[in-house]
Amino acid sequence: MRSPATASTPTPSTRTSSDPTRTGVFRAGTYPHETLGWRQTLGWPAGTVTRMPGTLYITGDATADGLLNTDGTALLIGMLLDQQVPMEWAFTGPATLRDRLGHLDASKIAAMDVEEFVAVCAVKPAIHRFPAAMGRRIHEVCTALADDYDGNGANLWAEVTTGGALYERLRALPGYGEEKSRIFVAILAKTQGVTPDGWQEAAGKFSDDNPRSVADVHDPASLARVREWKKTQKAAQRDKQDRPVSATF
Repeated sequence: MRSPATASTPTPSTRTSSDPTRTGVFRAGTYPHETLGWRQTLGWPAGTVTRMPGTLYITGDATADGLLNTDGTALLIGMLLDQQVPMEWAFTGPATLRDRLGHLDASKIAAMDVEEFVAVCAVKPAIHRFPAAMGRRIHEVCTALADDYDGNGANLWAEVTTGGALYERLRALPGYGEEKSRIFVAILAKTQGVTPDGWQEAAGKFSDDNPRSVADVHDPASLARVREWKKTQKAAQRDKQDRPVSATF
């Protein structure tokens, strides 16, 4: 069992986690690259946030992108939704849910009746092409965050020291398969400053400099490069990890 991360402003939670690799204690202000200025700008008190705002640019909406870059739960939900819909639609979902619920608190979502939450997801414009299925999956992820990470998505990586451990935690989340988990490791490293030892191996192909995924998007130009790269891969009948795929007719 690992020791809790050292904190400049200790505000631990005493709940016990079901994850035997974790201590169940989280403290704000644990990242050495945090600065006070941005928290003051956002109106947040010092020592209450465990990560810097990142550089991810994907929705084209400053508020939605700002949420992704400052809220770990939002980032996890956005990545969860990133399948079978355009990236912009998927990653706008967390901001849409916050607007409708008045919060994006994983513990509160987990406490909601599942069908009640699905109904919120299905209000037009829906958060996904398949709002019922994805709404249930979001509820499952929020339940896992409530059970294991104090209802805070950022706690999933707050104490992680290796890329392998981070990858395994992501794989344990509902809806996070091999590729989605690797891309999320790359998102954290490339856009959020979360770079545990061995993150490159955990991210696999998504750690390189090719514009393979949302992890490589930080402005309109890089978004265009990702789209063009995907078109090139599709024409070459290769997937995001350079693996050959069969043509579909």
